[in-house]
Amino acid sequence: MADDHLSKPFEKSSLTEAEKREMKRDIKKQFVVFILLLFLTVLAFVAVGADLIPNNFAVPFILILAIVQLLLQLLFFMHMKDKDHAWATVFMITGIFVTMPTIVALMLLIGVVKY
Repeated sequence: MADDHLSKPFEKSSLTEAEKREMKRDIKKQFVVFILLLFLTVLAFVAVGADLIPNNFAVPFILILAIVQLLLQLLFFMHMKDKDHAWATVFMITGIFVTMPTIVALMLLIGVVKY
């Protein structure tokens, strides 16, 4: 059969030693960021659930933690820190500029925020 060679593992990796070290370093960074994301999530739940922060500061506190989590996810899991993601960055920024006025307009129309 022609597909027998596909089930066998490769004898030698095509990655260089430098690429393997870089990959291991990235995996360690992603693991640390993942633990940090879990910590931020638990911090938000505990701070609000145990009334550790004042009620009027709860929503801004959670939003600040959410923005930090979003930035960490974009940089480390969506690889936005890499140089070859220019188009993805352009589409993300365009999406933010389209989404934010839409959300504000809908909030004003629905009456969530009244001026």
